[in-house]
Amino acid sequence: MTASVRTRRNALSGLFFLPGITISSWVTRTPDVRDLVGASTAQMGLILFGLSIGSMTGILSSGFFVSRWGTRPVMIAGTLAMAAASGVIGTGAHFGSGLVVAIGLGLFGCGMGGAEVAFNIEGAEVERLLGRSAMPLMHGFFSLGTVVGATAGMVLTAVAFPVVAHLWIAAALVVAGLAVAIRPVPSGVGRVVRAVAAERAPRPAVWKDVRLLLIGGVILALAMAEGTANDWLPLLMVDGHGFDAALGSAVFAIFAAAMTVGRFIGGRFVDRYGRVAVLAASAVVSAAGMALVVFVDNQAIAAAAAILWGLGASLGFPVAISAAGDSGEHTAARVGLAATIGYVAFLVGPPVLGFLGEHYGLRSALIAVLVLVLAAAFITPAARRTEAGEPVATRT
Repeated sequence: MTASVRTRRNALSGLFFLPGITISSWVTRTPDVRDLVGASTAQMGLILFGLSIGSMTGILSSGFFVSRWGTRPVMIAGTLAMAAASGVIGTGAHFGSGLVVAIGLGLFGCGMGGAEVAFNIEGAEVERLLGRSAMPLMHGFFSLGTVVGATAGMVLTAVAFPVVAHLWIAAALVVAGLAVAIRPVPSGVGRVVRAVAAERAPRPAVWKDVRLLLIGGVILALAMAEGTANDWLPLLMVDGHGFDAALGSAVFAIFAAAMTVGRFIGGRFVDRYGRVAVLAASAVVSAAGMALVVFVDNQAIAAAAAILWGLGASLGFPVAISAAGDSGEHTAARVGLAATIGYVAFLVGPPVLGFLGEHYGLRSALIAVLVLVLAAAFITPAARRTEAGEPVATRT
């Protein structure tokens, strides 16, 4: 590994860390935010729908902006939007306005959706230069950010620290981190420069690739498993298992820690056993954790099950994104499409689970995600490399 590639990988890992800080700062305070705005479970689902709409807006527009300006400016703009959104969410909660919280979540989702597509395009390029699995490690820093943010959130929740101050502090930390981490990232990655004749050429129709769509289906299911925890786990523990708000946040911290461990050690399993085996095992382990949360009425088991849930969900998104980028020509387009399919989970997940949770309880609502994740285990063979040497993560 050359020093420049190492520096670039480390910088990208730092950039992945920042959204983890912001999202976990918000998630650990969801019980407090709900109480401050006086929202029911269904109303929280609608508030979270702002995050979904923003995420899809960011994702769907990110490909255009990356192809025009490259990944670097999209990363900067998206991360700054996340920081600003954290402050808006805190301010909305402080004044008891669910609408302002939803607007802040929309801004956060737009920034995160756009930035994460750019992060993954940049990560696929770094992984290609390395010639081995690196995406799980980089995503591991996102999970590490969630652990740090969730731990801080748990402590601040326990001491009743004001939500608005907490989220504005998180925003300031993200801006400071961006100023440091973005420096080694080169310009121009993902930018498409076309001659006049090429401008008239049709765009690559990667959406017609059935194999790529199946990979997207795996991402959809395992992103739904991860996103459900990010959106609902503290409330699920509070409302479904009787934890207080601080302990509900602690269970989310456990989940985030399991995600971090899975991503930091997962690359070696991908290189040794291949994507298909790792993705299938991920789906089964994640489903086992969710099943224990749903069907076993015991607080200790529910908290322990968050470990299985997190370990299983940890490798789904990064490993399947690598498979998408490696599935044919036009890597940026393939990564963008696969990420878009996966982020549908963030569009449909919060309102659907909020609706189901209002009528059947959050534990019962989780069954829908459980079934989806189990189904994904049967389509993981789509991630297999077509040539010999499938366990190698990327084509050089």
